[in-house]
Amino acid sequence: MSDVQHLDAACYHASPGFMDHLAGELPAPYRTDGELLTVMGPELQAYWTRNVWQKPFVAEFGSIKEAASLLRSIQRNWAPYVHRHARRTALIAEALPPLPSKPKAFPFNLPDNPMGAFTLLDEHSLMASARCSSPWPNGELSFLEDKEGPPSRAYRKLWEALVMAGSMPGPGQRCVDAGASPGGWTWALAGLGAEVVAIDRAPLDESVARLPGVTAIKHNAFTLKPAELGPVDWLCSDVICYPPALFDWVSGWLEAGLARNFICTIKMQGADWDRATVAKFAAIPGSRVLHLWHNRHELTWMLVRP
Repeated sequence: MSDVQHLDAACYHASPGFMDHLAGELPAPYRTDGELLTVMGPELQAYWTRNVWQKPFVAEFGSIKEAASLLRSIQRNWAPYVHRHARRTALIAEALPPLPSKPKAFPFNLPDNPMGAFTLLDEHSLMASARCSSPWPNGELSFLEDKEGPPSRAYRKLWEALVMAGSMPGPGQRCVDAGASPGGWTWALAGLGAEVVAIDRAPLDESVARLPGVTAIKHNAFTLKPAELGPVDWLCSDVICYPPALFDWVSGWLEAGLARNFICTIKMQGADWDRATVAKFAAIPGSRVLHLWHNRHELTWMLVRP
């Protein structure tokens, strides 16, 4: 095995279907390996990623066993990104400790063990990073889904956001779900024991409206003033709207000081995305903007206070 060569770079793994968005966020890459863009220099802010390899290195190897031994000597968990030499990549992965593969039952805490990633550059060289931005293999997260209770699958976005936030509502806490219909997010919040004010001009699914602690208000959530709703522990929104309208609504709540935590979906309109408004959200102190595994042409903004 040759010496490990550490790169002064970061590798950005594009969210599925958004390679063009990611490429537009970054300088010209040093190399491109499928959906993995390696850019020299310190890690940059990029939103349309499923994972960022934060400390990449390259190494040569003579055999499958040699490659697996190198990775095992660094840490336990390694997710293969298959771009070339698929069979050889699979054989290295099989020689490594197995990764958890079962869908996860919500709620759960973020894993303690780091998740690395590797890919083959050719038959006898690999690129890898022990430190990655996502705790999931290649940023992919699957839940043990409830196929009977929720009226839509949108609740998976909220579940993922809450896990990533490391905090979630519970009994005795009050939540607002803006744009609630048909009720996927309301169902998820009520399932945690929280009180939920669900606001939408369209009705909630009847089964969700009957859940304990749920109050439905038929109204445009953006025209209700914070003082009309009062203090809330969690302000959530999956409203279909232009990003500037969402930012203005969030700004009103921040100015009022009546919401402690926020989780909002920034939905993009058309083929492009609103970089200027996303930058405004990202500039709010203490907040994060992510493309979750369960997001589509949208980003999730969260501000969760300890």
